[in-house]
Amino acid sequence: MRTKLNITEGIFPMPVLMIATYNEDGSVNVMNAAWGTMQQRGNVALNLTETHKTVKNIKARGAFTVSIADAAHITEADYFGVESGNKVADKFTRSGLSASKAETVDAPVINEFPLCLECEFIEYQHNEYGCGVIGKVVNVTADESVLVDGKLDISLVNAIAFDPYTHGYYKVTERVGEAFKDGLKLKK
Repeated sequence: MRTKLNITEGIFPMPVLMIATYNEDGSVNVMNAAWGTMQQRGNVALNLTETHKTVKNIKARGAFTVSIADAAHITEADYFGVESGNKVADKFTRSGLSASKAETVDAPVINEFPLCLECEFIEYQHNEYGCGVIGKVVNVTADESVLVDGKLDISLVNAIAFDPYTHGYYKVTERVGEAFKDGLKLKK
């Protein structure tokens, strides 16, 4: 038997993405965005309204970074979602985290988050079905702590996912299968 649930704003799990930009004065701005995905290979799509300080910064600078939030920094990641850069100018400073300039784009990399995509702004889309920032990934960097033999080990990232039904965060750490391989067992 199935139970009917309320319609919510997402599909579980949703990524917890840290979108980082520079403000007009060069200070760092970060927001928490769960509504983000890959549009096609190499392009990021973020469902963000133009009222966000982050969107204004992206349009002005032509760049942004997307970091994967991790369990070790859940308090800071959540703070970036509950505090607005439009209202609190030193939001990033209050978090206690640190940033470095990205290698290839005019945007910051949040040092404490182990995986980061550097993106060039392509366009802002707005229509009856949604709105958002489209960016091209031009560089991906990872902290050495999440690499094994020079390759990313996603279980070491300790990425977190957002549950829109209960408003909880969950760790994504255990590999349970092999994509594009396990299903071949059923192929005849």
